[in-house]
Amino acid sequence: MAAVTRVPFPYPISIATHKCSLVHSISRSRVPEFSVIFSLKAKNLRRFSVVAMADLSKSTVLVTGAGGRTGQIVYKKLKERSDQYAARGLVRTQESKEKIDGADDVYIGDIRTAESIAPAIQGIDALIILTSAVPKMKPGFDPAKGGRPEFYFEDGAYPEQVDWIGQKNQIDTAKAAGVKQIVLVGSMGGTDPNHPLNSLGNGNILVWKRKAEQYLSESGIPYTIIRAGGLQDKEGGVRELLVGKDDELLQTETRTIARADVAEVCIQALNFEEAKFKAFDLASKPEGTGTATKDFKALFSQITTRF
Repeated sequence: MAAVTRVPFPYPISIATHKCSLVHSISRSRVPEFSVIFSLKAKNLRRFSVVAMADLSKSTVLVTGAGGRTGQIVYKKLKERSDQYAARGLVRTQESKEKIDGADDVYIGDIRTAESIAPAIQGIDALIILTSAVPKMKPGFDPAKGGRPEFYFEDGAYPEQVDWIGQKNQIDTAKAAGVKQIVLVGSMGGTDPNHPLNSLGNGNILVWKRKAEQYLSESGIPYTIIRAGGLQDKEGGVRELLVGKDDELLQTETRTIARADVAEVCIQALNFEEAKFKAFDLASKPEGTGTATKDFKALFSQITTRF
């Protein structure tokens, strides 16, 4: 508040109990100073109200799996748009938190235990789920000898535990907390039980992902399910995005998408009613062909499938 020079009144007076005396006794020369004090106070009150309203207008969004390659991008994009979003992240370890330079808005929790993630979810408006089981390659594989590498999942990190139980815990906790929308990122290929990804580590990863997607679609919470194609570490915002259903895009030459584009679609899904209660496959044309997607409302409007 700006400094104000106080001009003493002729005698002590209580504003609360002597309103009439106050008006009667203040000389004309002192009215401007008194008015300045009140106008400054009113100005600050108005300023406080505007700030409070601005904070309320922000959407608080939690990104789970914020330490992953795609999750990091989503979290960073939300932080860059601090005028629109109050970003939160959820990671599994302190190491992951430090990796993304997380402050107090990054929580550490285990999605396999609902109680562990409740503090991160409490008070948010939207949830973006980017958690996923990750297969590891068995040691000893030599590409020079031919053959295919073998994969495994660590104990406690199988797709059933992460992609089903972990995502179910997130959905249930979000529903109990009154979250307004959930964006869930999955993978294309879920319509084929014999898809090669299911054989990795005998994890049936797409089967469990599909089960979590079905559960979300029946939860009653407004949702957006994004089944991404093969993820690429490339620049986003320079390709024409394609949406499809039931793995139809897997039968074409456009089966991949940049992680940065997936991240952008996750955030844009929070802005349009056309994205709610929708499930779709997502890929992109090769860079240099087509026109880079900028109109996300039009993109979401193409989608008619709820699951």
